[in-house]
Parts: sequence; structure tokens; C-alpha cells
Amino acid sequence: QVQVVESGGGLVQPGGSLRLSCTVSPTIFRDDGNAMTWYRQPPGKQRDWVALISSAGYISYEDSVKGRFTVSRNEAFTTTYLQMNSLKPEDTAMYYCNCNGHWGQGTQVTVSS
Repeated sequence: QVQVVESGGGLVQPGGSLRLSCTVSPTIFRDDGNAMTWYRQPPGKQRDWVALISSAGYISYEDSVKGRFTVSRNEAFTTTYLQMNSLKPEDTAMYYCNCNGHWGQGTQVTVSS
């Protein structure tokens, strides 16, 4: 059974930074054609994708986070990271990780002064 676990959320002031982590077991992310995708769901709104990294290293970002967020992975293909800089109140959301259809429970990010 695939398990996806996010962590690293919290409360941060506008302009601050957070790094989210997403760990998948077993290591299905290593397999060709797989990808880890970050999504977020603000209160009362739909869940939308934020960033993607494929097993081959392809990376893509949603326009509103380009230049502020960076997605990466570790060498073992077990964990991906979402480095979030210059955070804005509108980044407040529950952040989820998805690996080939498997969802985590999410981690809350709140940007507020």
C-alpha cells in the first residue's frame, strides 16, 4: 500500500519562507513516468495544482508561484520538497502531495501577520 505523508506546514508572516516535505513509500516515484505533484486548497475553494516534478526531472509551476516556489527531490526518490519563499496571504491553504493518484493527508500553511 502506497503511503504519502506531507509535513512542514505552519504559520508564517508575509514575506517569510517555509519548506514542505512529501515522503512516499514504497518508492514508486523512482519508476519511469511517475511524478510528484503539489496541490493546494484554500478555505472554501477548489484544489489546484501548484508544482510538479517528474522522475525524469521535468519541473513545472503554476504561474502565481513561479519565482517564489521551488520543487526538488532527494537522491533516493523518497521525498520531494516544496521550498516556498516570499509567501503571501493568498498562499494560505492546505497543501497536498500526490504521487500517481495517491494522496497525502495535507499540511496547513497559513500566511498572516
